[in-house]
Amino acid sequence: MSISQELRSQVMAQMQGAMALDVAYIGVANPIFSTLAEMGKAVPDELSAKTGLDKGYLNRWCDAAFAFGLLDEADGKFQLTELGKAFVPEALGTLMPFAVQSVLSAHMAERTATLIRSGERPGEKVLAERESILHLFGPMLEAMFAGLFEQQILPNVPVYNETDKKGGLAVDLGCGNGWYLRRMALRFPHLRGIGLDGFEESINHAARLAKRDGVDNRLKFMKGDIYKFTVNEPVDLIAMNRALHHVWDEKENVFRLFKEHLKDGGSAVIWEPNWPKNRSDLRDPSRRGMAFQNLGEHVQGNHFLRPEEVEAEFHRVGMKTNVYLFVNGNEAVIVGRK
Repeated sequence: MSISQELRSQVMAQMQGAMALDVAYIGVANPIFSTLAEMGKAVPDELSAKTGLDKGYLNRWCDAAFAFGLLDEADGKFQLTELGKAFVPEALGTLMPFAVQSVLSAHMAERTATLIRSGERPGEKVLAERESILHLFGPMLEAMFAGLFEQQILPNVPVYNETDKKGGLAVDLGCGNGWYLRRMALRFPHLRGIGLDGFEESINHAARLAKRDGVDNRLKFMKGDIYKFTVNEPVDLIAMNRALHHVWDEKENVFRLFKEHLKDGGSAVIWEPNWPKNRSDLRDPSRRGMAFQNLGEHVQGNHFLRPEEVEAEFHRVGMKTNVYLFVNGNEAVIVGRK
């Protein structure tokens, strides 16, 4: 069997695209893109002095970034190209998530290639095996989903406005860097929030960003999880943003806790990728990434859910439901009302 030149060229282009994202990731995980955006132009020695990064590595990174069109060079100094500027994490519409996902995907592929032999599913600790990725999770999710949340979900799911009108309390379980609550608080001036997360670094980051955004008087962040949280008043809204599938094995306990913590008329708002009913739907380019991510979820002991599975658990504990679909049905928000 002979591989056609056309197919070989296609795969080589894909490989170079992956390499470009790997180079971009290095500039994202370290403050290289942000620093160059601030400085305008710099030689590697100047970048090293500004960032504290090693000169030798910076020299080689600049070569690679130049090769893949992330940097231009003039008179010995490097500056960001338009493509390079697009990876600055602070840029509106930043491409940073694609670089992070590229490296995370490679990590999960390598782990799957080994674990598929034994069937072992080591859980979410596999995410901590790549130290440089952990601090980027919150910013990555914010860059990927905050626009959708602000522009489509918040205006079209009534429970947020209802909670604001009564000055209600929202609790975000697995809050990360707090972006979900911060976007809610910026839109709804009377809503109050508590964010819980298992990582101290995430909690501290969320508190700093809430202060930056001027909503720290209404938002509080603390270490905790769905099984060990207490508040001093009944809760109007409990949110789980793309996190329920991580605790699905404990669903009976989770949905019981939803009902116990919510006041009468309160709601649990679950945002999950909408796993398609038909395998053929995974061929759609907009769903291919979901198929790969679900492979990574299997490594972690999880799997993506269908809205009707979530609805069934709400109904089991006597809660009424509404389902809202977004992004051509790829994203589902399921509201369970007590």
